[in-house]
Amino acid sequence: MFTLLKKEIRSFLSSLIGYITIAVFLLVMGLFMWVLQTDSNILDNGYANIDSLFVIAPWVFLFLIPAITMRLFADEKKAGTIELLLTRPLTDLQIILAKYFAGFMLVLFALLPTLIYYYSVHKLGSPIGNIDTGGMWGSYIGLLFLGAAFVSIGLFASAITDNQVVSFILALFLCFLIYIGFDFISSFALFGKIDDLILSLGINSHYISMSRGVIDTRDAVYFISLIALFIVLTRTVLESRKW
Repeated sequence: MFTLLKKEIRSFLSSLIGYITIAVFLLVMGLFMWVLQTDSNILDNGYANIDSLFVIAPWVFLFLIPAITMRLFADEKKAGTIELLLTRPLTDLQIILAKYFAGFMLVLFALLPTLIYYYSVHKLGSPIGNIDTGGMWGSYIGLLFLGAAFVSIGLFASAITDNQVVSFILALFLCFLIYIGFDFISSFALFGKIDDLILSLGINSHYISMSRGVIDTRDAVYFISLIALFIVLTRTVLESRKW
């Protein structure tokens, strides 16, 4: 499993995909947070925080993570190497987890340079260090959970098709639906008390809760359950070849 994991990471980093993904993420975040004259510009808002990172990053992830995951299984199917991969002395779950963690590691690599933003605000604050470090780490944990959930959704989308473009579009649709779609449905107030339940099914309400810097067990359980659900669905898709 670890051999496959290293192979997938090397595959990302030996091609332009990995570097372009990280560069695009950092470029978009840097422009919105430091250059463009918007409400998210850190230098203009007068507060020593990087909250805008945790507001903008999920929307960038909506496009970037499907771009990362679209090739994980779809490329294997198109190249005809999926059968060779599945004949290795690995279980389907081990193969899925290896590809999942490879995708998640790339998301982690993209986030690590953003710590420079924290360091910059830490130094620019008046007085120096005037930033809620605890709240920031809680927000980072929430963003990692969100990224991990998007990777699991993208992995599932890649497993059900051999076309990378179709995988990207499907992953984008599912990520958008689960991230913000339930908020739209509940906002119509059509189902009474059930609207709160519908709202809790979406990622956004749990992510917002974590972005406040408070790690609630219910939010962590939600994300872990969502990730497990899509990993199980991916495994079911792979096992369907035996039916």
